[in-house]
Amino acid sequence: MAPTPQSGTYAKITGLRLPLALTRLGMLAERLLRCFWPLFTVTLLTLAALMMGLHDVLAVEVVWGGAVVAFVGLAVSAIWGGRRFRWPRRIDALTRLDETLPGRPIQALMDSQAIGAGDSASADVWKAHQDRMAARAAQARPAAPNLRLASRDPFAVRYVAVLAFAIALLFGSILRVGSVTDMAPGSAVAAMGPSWEGWIEPPRYTGRPTVYLNDVTGDVLRIPEGSRITLRFYGEVGDLTLAETVSGRAGEVPSAADPVQDFLVTQNGDLRIDGSGGRSWSVELIPDNAPEVAVVGQPEASVNGEMSLPFEARDDYGIVAGEARIALDLDAIERSMGLAVEPEHREPIVVPLPMPIAGNRQEFTETLIEDFSQHPWAHLPVTITLSAVDAADLNAEADPYSTDLPARRFFDPLAGAIIEQRRDLLWSRDNAQRVAQVLRAISHRPDDIFKSETAYLRLRVTLRRLETMTDIGLSLEARDEIAQALWDLAIVLEEGDLGDALERLRQAQERLSEAMRNGASDQEIAELMQELREATDDYLRQLSRQAQRESEGNEDGPQFSENMMQMNQDDLQRMMDRIQELMEQGRMAEAQQALEELQQLMENMRVTQGEGQQGQSEGQRAMEGLAETLREQQGLSDQAFRDLQEQFNPNAQQGESQGNEGSSGGMGRGTEHDGQGQGRQQGQQQQGQSGQGGQQSGEQSLADRQQALRNELQRQQGQLPGAGTPEGDAARDALDRAGRAMDGAEDALRQDDFASAIDQQSEAMEALREGMRSLGEAMAQQQQNQQGQGSEQSGRQAQNRDPLGRDSGSNGSLSTDEGLLQGEDVYRRARDLLDEIRRRSGEGERPDVELDYLRRLLDRF
Repeated sequence: MAPTPQSGTYAKITGLRLPLALTRLGMLAERLLRCFWPLFTVTLLTLAALMMGLHDVLAVEVVWGGAVVAFVGLAVSAIWGGRRFRWPRRIDALTRLDETLPGRPIQALMDSQAIGAGDSASADVWKAHQDRMAARAAQARPAAPNLRLASRDPFAVRYVAVLAFAIALLFGSILRVGSVTDMAPGSAVAAMGPSWEGWIEPPRYTGRPTVYLNDVTGDVLRIPEGSRITLRFYGEVGDLTLAETVSGRAGEVPSAADPVQDFLVTQNGDLRIDGSGGRSWSVELIPDNAPEVAVVGQPEASVNGEMSLPFEARDDYGIVAGEARIALDLDAIERSMGLAVEPEHREPIVVPLPMPIAGNRQEFTETLIEDFSQHPWAHLPVTITLSAVDAADLNAEADPYSTDLPARRFFDPLAGAIIEQRRDLLWSRDNAQRVAQVLRAISHRPDDIFKSETAYLRLRVTLRRLETMTDIGLSLEARDEIAQALWDLAIVLEEGDLGDALERLRQAQERLSEAMRNGASDQEIAELMQELREATDDYLRQLSRQAQRESEGNEDGPQFSENMMQMNQDDLQRMMDRIQELMEQGRMAEAQQALEELQQLMENMRVTQGEGQQGQSEGQRAMEGLAETLREQQGLSDQAFRDLQEQFNPNAQQGESQGNEGSSGGMGRGTEHDGQGQGRQQGQQQQGQSGQGGQQSGEQSLADRQQALRNELQRQQGQLPGAGTPEGDAARDALDRAGRAMDGAEDALRQDDFASAIDQQSEAMEALREGMRSLGEAMAQQQQNQQGQGSEQSGRQAQNRDPLGRDSGSNGSLSTDEGLLQGEDVYRRARDLLDEIRRRSGEGERPDVELDYLRRLLDRF
């Protein structure tokens, strides 16, 4: 029930004038919005279209059609809103305000006492009630209007109109609304006569701004080739016409009197607007020259075989892309041996040229880095043709550059021979029979050239597959698989293993020492001495390669490593020459002493290498542990292969020594790395106590040794870093596969099924290699994320130690300013060194140069 004013009580609500007025005003806005929101929407949309100038770009018919639609929409929405609009009354505002208060106090104030009006007590109660309601009404606040229109406008058309109007305010102009009258017949613009506007828009890749033709004062236009000219003619059609010779258009050309003219500038010429207020210009093109690209240096190959080809490129506005096309130069190839037959057709190699990621591409110098080591054209004469493309799609090619395709070089003779046969096989499948014959000849006497029986076994398997496929027809897929197998085998033979080289060096030293003690013949000693030279050279070569791989990308590392290797190699050669000379003279005791000094020098080299590894990270230690596990697994595979041969030919292994058998990878063999597991440390302790490490390994069965290796791998898995990263998870998955393969190999060995065991061991080694690759990727990613430089500097300091434990000189030099005598008891060490110098200076058989040096030391100290 709506409140009604009553005499005597109506005056009590006069204090609500302000809340009542604001509530009434809110109700007015609410009713206006609910009734006229379609009118507001149509109005805003129409204004937005006019302010954005749509009537200037659309056809006249479309504009007038839109105007009719807008007018009808405005009329309909206005009538619809007017019929529904009701002006809010004061009593409506009181009701709305009263609804917001608890107890409806305004309604109570406007009520009158129905009974008991003559009773004074009842009147007092009624008055107290009225006063309480008046106090409550005095706290009234204006009622908020309900402006929500979601139920009336479910598609939110009103917001679209508001957004369009806001965009028009930002990017349009209110002055354009008045220009709509220009389209009416007989308007003022028609009375003013014809007019025109024009723009020149250069291609975006030039970076030049758009030019407004009406503001150009000169008669000569210099614009880039490919610019777009847009002209607009206003007034009667035909009052202004266009005449131009810059577009080169032919065939059906738009009328010269069309109100809108649009064309590209492709040549020099004239541009003229005929009519009242017209102008003319002479157009001169700024030509877009083709890009230039050229090789600026000799291509080089890194240690891993990556080719680096420096080149430079330039263009007027910037180069978009480029490529290098590498084709075989048949005329420059010496067609002999496997290259005598006609090669199979191969498409030229096409690789994209690297572009600067940021910066100016108008002129730059970059380096193309690609690895073509596995391509059949590696180290063969080729022509490299560089090409570049700019934004205008202009293509330019450099003169062909003739060179031998840089790739990885193999210094191991056996690896090089296998790579050569692989190249001949990829050159033409007609060489398959010849390649098989050469590989069979190479593997005829494996003991003389193969350092690992696993490598020999892999070659024989590949050879049998090649011969089989040659007999039935060698397909391209089979050819590529065999080529990949030969490549993997060559990598194993070339890179070798530092631990294997060190083991061969130890064996050569022990055999020579034993021969001197047992009084062997001169021929036997000469053969053992030659074996020692070869083992030493192999160890130094492997050590140098490892240093190059570890220091690649480090400017200081390679210089120090090469100098260190050269010094050690020279010293070793002199000492081995001295040992051979003493043995030829029959001075076996002195030769034995010199051999011990040689062993001490090699031990110092190993100590130096070990000190460089003290600062290794957890990932590096895990990598070395996996590498040692891989070597031991390879040794077990070699032993299983020998046992397999023994099953079918019991006399095949009689010539092999027990020491060689013991060093082929058992768990009893000691390692050279610290922290590689308690199992290996116990093996080292047993070897040091009894000197019969190989015997202890031989006492264990192959299955037990395989089980011990599996346990060691399980321990390493628990300490593997990189958890949570994709690379670390991939490494763990690979090691899981290796563990399962080891379990299968153990079961096969316990059943004396050596063939199945070898297959399982090969699978385990492949999984270990994959795990090491994934771990290496995880370590590289972790190293990139590390920002601290202190640990890196400490690692470099730990690596740059000489055999005596001193820091090396700066810039990789071998000298140092650090004192030799360090530690607590420096005086005792000084006496020991002086006594050693006196002892050596008294040995007359030493070279004169060394004796002279020792005397100078004694004179000085």
